[in-house]
Amino acid sequence: MARANNARALIMSGYGINSEMETQEALMRAGMASDIVHINDLIAGEKALSDYRLMVFPGGFSYGDDTGAGNAYANRVRNNLWSDVKEFLAGDNLVLGICNGFQILANLGLIPAFDRDYPRDIALMPNKKGVLECRFVTLKPAAENLWTKGISHLYCPVSHGEGNFSCSEATLKHIERENMVAFRYCRDDLSPAGGEYPYNPNGSLADIAGITSADGKVLGLMPHPERAMEFVNLYDWPTQKERLRREGKPLPLESMNMQLFRNIVAYFGE
Repeated sequence: MARANNARALIMSGYGINSEMETQEALMRAGMASDIVHINDLIAGEKALSDYRLMVFPGGFSYGDDTGAGNAYANRVRNNLWSDVKEFLAGDNLVLGICNGFQILANLGLIPAFDRDYPRDIALMPNKKGVLECRFVTLKPAAENLWTKGISHLYCPVSHGEGNFSCSEATLKHIERENMVAFRYCRDDLSPAGGEYPYNPNGSLADIAGITSADGKVLGLMPHPERAMEFVNLYDWPTQKERLRREGKPLPLESMNMQLFRNIVAYFGE
């Protein structure tokens, strides 16, 4: 297995984060080593952000989301590690936030951008139906960038109560004009979801499922590609298996979702 030019990932952990191991496994399969590090160990200086090239905020319900999804964890980062984070982003490094991680990034202001005069009034609001959504969704890339390269679509689960992407009309126009929308929810045939449930599971504005920072180095994504790495993880794999068998085609071992993690490895060079 190829290694990403000795680049190593830091997977943030802490109270209520619960997707560290899946994220580590996905990166390992793609060819990137990683460490799962509790935020307290970073604050105490037992680990250093500068030793890594990729910083991942995984999914979960950090601090129980008691003060808002991702808010308490974001405050802990801002109050204790902000200078390290800014230095990290000043280098040729990447940041990925998935689900609760996306909420953390939004609360930190790392998307759209933390160091430039961009609108920042984005938020992941409670789902339109007011309930936790746990279902598979289809995503289509909305821009060509380092994260979406070679991806026709993703098919992976959501698991959140606050994933309704919201912002002002001015901010929406800005992030669309600057090609900062990375993925949108869509129908099974890859046509636009058009805000229709369950294709758009939470009511997100413009079907937005993920956005990048202005420089493209930070990605916030609501669904969980790391929770459906293998072909048999896909919700409809028995149907796909039968179709491929009838067409005389081999069964894939991994799902299309692994391409996102392979793109990260490719960015740092094999």
